[in-house]
This record gives sequence, C-alpha cells and structure tokens, in this order.
Amino acid sequence: MSQMKSAKKAMKQSENRRIRRRASSRYMKTIVRKLSNAVAEGNKEQARALLPLVFSALDMSTKKNILHWRTAARRKSALSKLCQ
Repeated sequence: MSQMKSAKKAMKQSENRRIRRRASSRYMKTIVRKLSNAVAEGNKEQARALLPLVFSALDMSTKKNILHWRTAARRKSALSKLCQ
C-alpha cells in the first residue's frame, strides 16, 4: 500500500473507473451474447430487434474508451451480417 497521498488518490480513482467500465463492458457482452444466441437458434426476427440495442451498446463502450472505434465497427459489421 502506498504512503503518498497522491498515490492513494490515484488508486481510488482507478478502482472507481474499473467498476464503472466493468458495468458497461458486462452489458455490452450480455447483449451481444443474446444476439448471437438468437441467430444460433434461427430466430431472425428477435435478432433484428436486438441489433439496434447491440449497436448502441458498442457505440457507448467506444465512447467510454472500453473498445477502440475500429473494433466496434468490425463487430457491428460482423453482427449485421449474421442477422441477414
């Protein structure tokens, strides 16, 4: 454990950021998994309904610096191809 006041503050800040990012990351992964399961089951209507939610989750994770914007674009492209 650090002794310096600034190091203690930095540790608190990084922990808070980790928790905040983890929530967004979990939501993104969950919604992508739901879409993948719907496609695997052959339920195209449900998959198409989930697609805007997945795009929104990927865009939000990009905005919060969880994903790189090109990674998000690649995933959106791949998932939209699955839904066709």
